[in-house]
Amino acid sequence: MSIKRLDCRKCIYFYVTWDVSFPYGCKLFSVKSKQLPSVIVYQSIGAECDKYEEKQQKKV
Repeated sequence: MSIKRLDCRKCIYFYVTWDVSFPYGCKLFSVKSKQLPSVIVYQSIGAECDKYEEKQQKKV
């Protein structure tokens, strides 16, 4: 059974921090880390993030 990993970069809550030591962040969980926040969430609760919301594509 393979687990599909979420790509935080496509989530509305993801952001890149100015902190070189902890470059990735999640606004929803108030997390900053070296790894993508979805990895931290999975390690903490043992399940994929259920709050993931994909960003809307900007219409040009």
